[in-house]
Amino acid sequence: MNVGILAVQGDYEAHAQALERLGVTPVLVKHARQLPQVQGLVLPGGESTTCLKFLNRDGLGLAIGAAVRGGMPVLGTCAGAILLAARVENPPQDSLGLLDATVRRNAYGRQLDSFIASGDFLSQPMEMVFIRAPQFDALGPDVEVLGHCRGRPVFVRQKNVMAGAFHPELSKNGRVHQLLLDAIRARSS
Repeated sequence: MNVGILAVQGDYEAHAQALERLGVTPVLVKHARQLPQVQGLVLPGGESTTCLKFLNRDGLGLAIGAAVRGGMPVLGTCAGAILLAARVENPPQDSLGLLDATVRRNAYGRQLDSFIASGDFLSQPMEMVFIRAPQFDALGPDVEVLGHCRGRPVFVRQKNVMAGAFHPELSKNGRVHQLLLDAIRARSS
């Protein structure tokens, strides 16, 4: 199984380690030509406006959009969730528009307001790390909520598109990454 991690900006190394703990050697994706080599993709946290500049530089964003619309499973965390959302606020910005959701950037506060909390993911407790995290303000009718924290949705899925407001790669719990691997396996069978 080849799982790609967008490696243009952000903490892609922590996602690589999380996938390696699950027995997968990830492919660090920096160019559109690498996408045909992977069966699924992680969009890590980082700074979404900076990441957009890299995505627009050589057509990588267009290639990701086409692959995901074609059914490739994708997981976006924190800034990756912002990139996936159809609508972005605080301030408004462009995105890949692959998830029928409105997200508000930095909704949980600035860097100093970062926190670790216990939430639920797939109806089980899970540690969640929030760093300048986005908030899901509106979800389309086909978007299902798979995780909550402090009474708010923090992990959602729409078909092959999964997005979390928190950083699962900073926890030793591999359930979020396993969900991506399960989606890849299901698509391959």
